[in-house]
Amino acid sequence: MAAAALPPLPEQFKSLQHHLRTGQELDKREPVVAYYCRLYAMQTGMKLDSKTPECRKFLSKLMDQLETMKKQLGDNEAITQEIVGCAHVENYALKMFLYADNEDRAGRFHKNMIKSFYTASLLLDVLSVFGELTEENVQHRKYARWKAAYIHNCLKNGETPQPGPIGMEEEDDDAENEEGSSSALPTQVSQPSSSTYDPNMPTSNYSGIHIPPGAHAPANTPAEVPHSTGVTSNTIQPTPQNIPAVDPSLYNAQSAGEVRLTPEDFARAQKYCKYAGSALQYEDVSTAVQNLQKALKLLTTGRE
Repeated sequence: MAAAALPPLPEQFKSLQHHLRTGQELDKREPVVAYYCRLYAMQTGMKLDSKTPECRKFLSKLMDQLETMKKQLGDNEAITQEIVGCAHVENYALKMFLYADNEDRAGRFHKNMIKSFYTASLLLDVLSVFGELTEENVQHRKYARWKAAYIHNCLKNGETPQPGPIGMEEEDDDAENEEGSSSALPTQVSQPSSSTYDPNMPTSNYSGIHIPPGAHAPANTPAEVPHSTGVTSNTIQPTPQNIPAVDPSLYNAQSAGEVRLTPEDFARAQKYCKYAGSALQYEDVSTAVQNLQKALKLLTTGRE
């Protein structure tokens, strides 16, 4: 779907190569996500270097790609409405995350799940085009990056990885200062000397965040996972969904007269409804119900 090929990536933009590659891989099956991958690269590239000739040339061609894609996707709500776009990218990122997390917890370690972990972390980077990441997504990104590096190193060294979070001691690092670079994470796992998977993938002995299985992402696996391994699609089965119980107090919810909603409250309620709609696109009833309940509670009580 993208326009003409880009010129060689300038050295100043090497940190963006995997986001751009992810965009190319998703051009056909997830064009909306592919668009936002390029938009992230564009915005970040402008901050890194927009003055040197090679960088200006690259950014100009990338802008041409974005304009072409925007015209082709012009009637898509995920492009015309930021809230919908944010929900779409986030849901896809978390679907990738959950697929890898389920494989990890089941003790099935392979390149496909490593790539899914790392791709999820890249797509969580991309969410920053919509504003500051939530604390939850910052933690998901750090965990996914660490897991990808940890499992990659274990397999490379002939070791058996430990499933799930390991080393649950609390860390004192401030997640707000984490910008997605390898230097932001404590380096306690040896850096791979080979570039067979991802030479720029950050490494860390991640031990500060507990992520319970299934509590952080939609229940279904991605519609199409990366094709870099021999894992066939018929080995990937959707997991049963646990539908949350509906809060009984919401059945007879009535807005109290003294409740005054701020513009921010309305924006949050709208966001929850958009998230619910996006979750239903992936047949994720649990996430849809949870978000609709949050919206209803906020609108009727003024509290979350």
